[in-house]
Amino acid sequence: MEGATTAPGRSSASPEVPQHLRALEKANEVRLARAELKRAITRGEMEASEVIRGCPREVTSMSVAELLMSQRRWGRTRARKFLMPLRIGENKELGALTERQRRLIAFELAKRPRGGRRAVDAVEQDHGRSGDA
Repeated sequence: MEGATTAPGRSSASPEVPQHLRALEKANEVRLARAELKRAITRGEMEASEVIRGCPREVTSMSVAELLMSQRRWGRTRARKFLMPLRIGENKELGALTERQRRLIAFELAKRPRGGRRAVDAVEQDHGRSGDA
């Protein structure tokens, strides 16, 4: 039919990708970008503090704890113990952090030694435990 109409906002000349498929595609891109970023942090090619300070678009909805746990030898408990004295919830999204909170987390991460057994001992000493039990 020559007089057929199309849905508003759609052109009959070029079929548009449905909204749900665009959303899935975008979610997949974000997921892949986050995975690569977390791998780079694990390999030591990037610092978690850099990500917190810069907060790329892909990580705005990522939790602070999820980012911290991408570091070697960091799990949920260490992330929670790190954030507790800073009064920042582990489920707080990176995009929702204030500038002061970003600086505080980055500063505290920079104070900690990197890698090895000494880093574990330093974290345990910060929380009143010794690695020599």
